[in-house]
Formats: sequence, C-alpha cells, structure tokens
Amino acid sequence: MDIRWCKSSFSEMGDNCLEIASCNGDVLMRESDEPDIAIATTSERFHLFLSSLKVGAFGRLP
Repeated sequence: MDIRWCKSSFSEMGDNCLEIASCNGDVLMRESDEPDIAIATTSERFHLFLSSLKVGAFGRLP
C-alpha cells in the first residue's frame, strides 16, 4: 500500500517532524526520524486532538 505522508510547512527541513497521512478513513501519524512506527486514529479523534491543542488544553510547550 502506498501511503502519502505530509509534513507541516512549519517543520524545519530535516528528520525531526510529525508526519500525517490518511489511510482507509483513518489518520496516521509518525515521526519522520522513526518512519517505521506509526499510530492510527479516527478522523474525528484527530480533529478533537487538534481543537484541544488550539485552545491550550494540554498546557504550553517549552
């Protein structure tokens, strides 16, 4: 299966980025420096996660 991974335009060039892909209705996430390890979630949960990040639900990152 050919998965098309996308990296944020805010990411630095290199291998330290979060990559996102869509596969069979799910959202896949992986770190570019560990491409063989990925986690999957539903699109609904992914959108909830992004919404939570935007409102600061997880606190401020250093």
